[in-house]
Amino acid sequence: MTDPRLKEGLFDVISNVLLIETPGGALHFRLGMEQTPSFRELDPETRGRLNALYIDYFFRRQDDFWRREAMQKLPALKRVTNMLICGEDLGMVPACVPDVMKQLGLLSLEIQRMPKTLNTDFSRPADAPYLSVVTPSTHDMSTIRSWWTEDRNVTQKFYNQELRHPGIAPEQCETWINREVVRQHLESLAVWSIFQLQDLLGMDETLRRPDANAERINVPGIPNYYWRYRMHLTLEALTRAENFNGAVAEMVRQSGR
Repeated sequence: MTDPRLKEGLFDVISNVLLIETPGGALHFRLGMEQTPSFRELDPETRGRLNALYIDYFFRRQDDFWRREAMQKLPALKRVTNMLICGEDLGMVPACVPDVMKQLGLLSLEIQRMPKTLNTDFSRPADAPYLSVVTPSTHDMSTIRSWWTEDRNVTQKFYNQELRHPGIAPEQCETWINREVVRQHLESLAVWSIFQLQDLLGMDETLRRPDANAERINVPGIPNYYWRYRMHLTLEALTRAENFNGAVAEMVRQSGR
């Protein structure tokens, strides 16, 4: 049997490239170039020049192409449905995307842990535009509780900056912390505030799972982790959880949603 560490090491060697050569001899930047050991070993000036070319290649040079494609396909999509359309405008987003979404009236996706403004640690649900969907986590992310224990420095910053509490952050995401994050999203001006059920159950000690890591639905890039999550409560049991249901209903009522 192949040693997993050897296999992983060989994959790292194969992927440790900055440019990919096509059969015709043209060179194209690989995604995530700046994360490779080869890039980190370059001198600062070379890294800066390569990074400028990388940004131009992915975010500027092809911008007109993406705009034309969007204005051709997205209006057709809108015509065949009366549903509100939300664009997953996260990650590598061409410069034309915000303007195209505004022209077509598409909702943006606003995730607190994935700010769209440079040099910021978190986005704020209170600052989300009306034509948007706010959510603390998606199916491809850890839940609020699980995220809380991933990086202590980040958690501490969030506790002081976003929850506005002084002192040392609790080591675990206690129910009141989970509740404050949910309330922030409910009180946003965004047209939609949506939650994974796990993030709502995280507000109730008697309903949430003992192991926060068991709440996650999917880890992108890990084939055997796709959609392993299964709800640990029946709908009948959830219906009978009067304290939980009443608390959620009251939060929704107070937020005006």
